[in-house]
This record gives sequence, structure tokens and C-alpha cells, in this order.
Amino acid sequence: MTSVAERDAGTPRRGVRLLLGSALAALSTVGIVVLMMVLAGAFEPKVKVARSGGDVRGAAAPVDRRLGVVKRVRRPRQESAVGTIRAVYEAVVASKILARVEQVQVKAGQEVKQGDVLVVLDKADLKSRNEQATSGEASARAKYDQAETEFGRAQRLAARASITQSELDQANTALKSAKAEWDRARQAVEETRIVEAYATVRAPMSGRVVDKKVNAGDTVVPGQMLLTMYDPGRMQMVATVRESLALRLKVGQQVPARLDALEHVCQAVVSEIVPEAQAESRSFQVKVTGPCPPNVYSGMFGRIFIPLEDEDVLIVPAGAVRRVGQLDELDVVEGAAISRRAVQLGRTLDEGLEVLSGLEEGEQVVLPKDSPGRSAGGR
Repeated sequence: MTSVAERDAGTPRRGVRLLLGSALAALSTVGIVVLMMVLAGAFEPKVKVARSGGDVRGAAAPVDRRLGVVKRVRRPRQESAVGTIRAVYEAVVASKILARVEQVQVKAGQEVKQGDVLVVLDKADLKSRNEQATSGEASARAKYDQAETEFGRAQRLAARASITQSELDQANTALKSAKAEWDRARQAVEETRIVEAYATVRAPMSGRVVDKKVNAGDTVVPGQMLLTMYDPGRMQMVATVRESLALRLKVGQQVPARLDALEHVCQAVVSEIVPEAQAESRSFQVKVTGPCPPNVYSGMFGRIFIPLEDEDVLIVPAGAVRRVGQLDELDVVEGAAISRRAVQLGRTLDEGLEVLSGLEEGEQVVLPKDSPGRSAGGR
């Protein structure tokens, strides 16, 4: 058995071993934490401070970079109004008779000439009516010829006093009645001929078919739309202009116009101002015409630009501006140093970027050589 003295002598040694174990465990934990922090970059700067003078507030103005000047320019001001391309000449082709559709000889987008056959309707009953009217006209003609012969005989007899004046008048009346019946029969034949022609629907003008509304086998009624078409050679833009701007326009005035889809810009002429405001929007319809580019279709989107008074605009070169997150920043020369400044920008113009706030006229900004800055197409 172990004596009391031996147990007392072993207690300090166990305590030292426990302390050494605890110290080693603590050092291991600290080492692991430090290693993880190193790997996570905790001891590296979050934002690297550039050594270039153009990026440090209060640094000396660089001599190897170009400088731009904030300028105030006077430019014409205009406001746009949206519009829709419409044809000057549009046509709705409709049926004039009740009949069955036999053929549809066109399709949407097809070019046609005036007089071309568009739709053929069933005309069997119309042809029969025309033949009946023709027979009636022949019968009336025969009766007229007979009455004319009788009247001639009566005239000869009356000249020899073989008949009375009353009998001569009766023969004359019969001739006039036969003539009227013959005229009516001829008009009936002409009417049936015209109605029969309605069965062949022809193009009322040269143009382009927009859409067909019927197919072969359909039954159409008088007034029913068969197809729509327009003249692509004469197009116009119908714009909705609020009343305060419409009062600035007059017929014959030239205004800039643009077709966004075709990127076509031209000078259009105001051809018509509808003299009635729309009650819902308090706006007028303004129609303008101009040179039509290829591939322009009815219904396309466009704009007209109405000139207003000139305006003063503060302009900064586009290359000086850089986008940082949601902010627009640039470097401004202040005496012998430069500083970074956030600005609020507006439109992208030909002269540069419009400055709404943050800069004043005459201030100089840095144009970095190694950065194109904010492009004009970015806005």
C-alpha cells in the first residue's frame, strides 16, 4: 500500500501536469482562432488605399492626367409626345350581299393593286335572278315593238279618217306604257348585273392587306367586314399631345419625329390638329407626316418632339464620372489638391452628362487615362 507521504509527494506533480495540459489546450485553441482569422483576411485592409493622388482626399493634384471643365451650355428644350403610326388611307372591305364565301385569294401582309380580286362569294342565285330579269326585258321589248307597230298603223288609219282620235290616243298610250315597261325591265337587268358583281370583291385601292376576317365556307351578311387594308406609301403619326403643348403647334409646322424600333429620325410636318380635346386626358390628337423609312407598319410606336424655350444646362464630361454602387462620383480639383465628390446626374446629352447637384460652373474634374468613365449609353 502507498503511504501517506508518497501520496502527498505525487499531488504536486499531477497538478503540474494538469496545468501544462490546460496551457497547451489553450494555446492550441488560440492558434486555431488566429489561423482562421488569417485565412479570412482579418488582418488585411478591407479597402486598399490607392497610392494614386486622384483617389485620396486632400492629395496633390496629379500632373499626368487630363482635366475637364464643368460648363454651362444653352440648348433648345423640347418635350416629347408619344404617337402611333397610322395610314393616311385605310379601307375596310365589307360584303354587300348575303352569300357564302367561296374563295379568299389574299392573306395578311400581301400587297395588292386596285381592282385585284380579294374574295369570291357564291353567286348562283344572283346569276339566276339576272337571267330572269333578262327574260323579262326581252318580253318587255317585244311588247314595245308590238305597241310601236300598232301605233304606226293607227296613225295611217287616222290619216285616212278610218279611226277616231280616241282610238289613236289609245294606241299612243299603249306605246308609252310599253316603252316604260321596257325601260323598267332594262333597269332590272342592270340592277341584277350590279348585284351579281358584288359577289366578286375587288381591292378599292392599291395597298397592303392588314388582316382577313373570313375564310372559305363562311356565310357573310351585308355590312360584314371581310378584310382591312391600307396604303403603305402614305403613312402618318397620330400623337396625343396635352393641351398646353398643342397650343404651340400649327398646321404646316415642322417638328422632329422618331421611330424607336427603326431608330429613324426625321423632320415631320404637322398635317392636322383635331379641334377637339379628349375629356379624359385633356389632350389633342396631332397628326404629322414625313418621309417613311422601309419596313414601317401601321401601329408602330413613335414620338414627336415639341420645341419649347431654350434652357441652361450644367454639363460635366462623361469620362470623369464613375459609378460606385448606387452613387455617381468624380474627382474635383480644389486648389492644389483633389477631392472625391458625389454628384446627382440627369440626362445624357451630346455635350456630356447633365449635372443636377454637386458641382458648380467652372470647376475642374479629373479625366483618368486608364478609365473610360461613365459612358453616355449607360443612362
